[in-house]
Amino acid sequence: MEAAATSSVFQSSIAASRPSNSIGRSGILTAHGPGFLRLGPKAHSPSKHQFSICQPKVGHRRMGYGIRRGLVVRAAAASSSPDSAGSDSPIAPLKLESPIGQFLSQIMISHPHLVPSAVDQQLDLLLTDRDAEEKKEEPSASGTDIVLYRRIAEVKATERRKALEEILYTLVVQKFMDANVSLVPAITPTASYPSGQVDSWPSQNEKLEQLHSPEAYEMIQNHLSLILGNRLGDSTSLAQISKLRVGQVYAASVMYGYFLKRVDQRFQLEKTMKILPSAMGPEDSDIQTSVGQDMRPGGGEDTLQAGASSHPEVSSWAGGISSGGFGNAIKPSRLRTYVMSFDGETLHRYATIRSREAVSIIEKHTEALFGRPDIVITPQGTVDSSKDDHIKISFGGLRRLVLEAVTFGSFLWDVESYVDSRYHFVAN
Repeated sequence: MEAAATSSVFQSSIAASRPSNSIGRSGILTAHGPGFLRLGPKAHSPSKHQFSICQPKVGHRRMGYGIRRGLVVRAAAASSSPDSAGSDSPIAPLKLESPIGQFLSQIMISHPHLVPSAVDQQLDLLLTDRDAEEKKEEPSASGTDIVLYRRIAEVKATERRKALEEILYTLVVQKFMDANVSLVPAITPTASYPSGQVDSWPSQNEKLEQLHSPEAYEMIQNHLSLILGNRLGDSTSLAQISKLRVGQVYAASVMYGYFLKRVDQRFQLEKTMKILPSAMGPEDSDIQTSVGQDMRPGGGEDTLQAGASSHPEVSSWAGGISSGGFGNAIKPSRLRTYVMSFDGETLHRYATIRSREAVSIIEKHTEALFGRPDIVITPQGTVDSSKDDHIKISFGGLRRLVLEAVTFGSFLWDVESYVDSRYHFVAN
């Protein structure tokens, strides 16, 4: 019976690799709002993230913005949890657009245990398609034919990159499902929140804390202390906070979790092999600022800047950060001391997100969660966020958001490393 189900699922995956109407009646991963964060100074048009899992018809491409109708179904593994918000809750804030992403969404809902095998098969198909494309020779003709040929190749490469992003995102969501942790839904203050408070989700802090090593959790506690300040132990008091600022802190925490998992992996390996440095330098440094200021994938020109330290409002609701920088507020820990033993070049390398796909996932997931803010760049080059929405959220809800973000970044490092081992896409 199981073998038959598996065979059926994998046969349908071949059809899912191209547009068809073979996949219908299923769920969504969800999405709200384009363009929350942008990469670097280059302007580019906002993209939509509002597709249901149902396949588009052959030759039909959905364009523009708008709300897509779809059946919202929660995976059985997640809905059985007492902490789940209900059977009609979306699995994650971001909807997937590509045929492969939609296919994996269906597998995640109907047969979540088959997601790893389905991902491996889709990666093999992507690899085969890329290899075949690279072996093709450009036509000997000149002019319009060559331009058309190159344009087709660019479109195919873009489609593969988008499919790869959604494979990575699917694996991250699957890891949350395996841990029995539901992701925070899209934060949209509407009639659904009559009191105005948006954090109606369960805390699940204990589950999230257990997903990290003891040494990494010490660093996470420091990160929480820097953001929440003297409100760290206050879970009930409410704060009126700019949604833009909360989104920036969330994105910075995702990147911090990515960095933290990367250095913790090396720390745990050296600890197991008993080759940790015997004396590690006591000098102070601002790890948080390093992570927030430079997250270029592979040393590219585009930069995703979302450091909490760059916004005065963050320090105002965080209980205050000393003028001497983050270092004065960080408590000593073994992992932090280990990181402080790195030279500047090594620290910069570990604080860099390796792939553009991972940067894009952070951007899209954050904008799906918080929506697109209404901000204006003043003639002086500063951000005028006077029209930005403010949300009412408890400090316990903020703690939950930061813990989820750090865990999301940790999972993103894991799945990026796994996928790169099957389909090499990370630039050295």
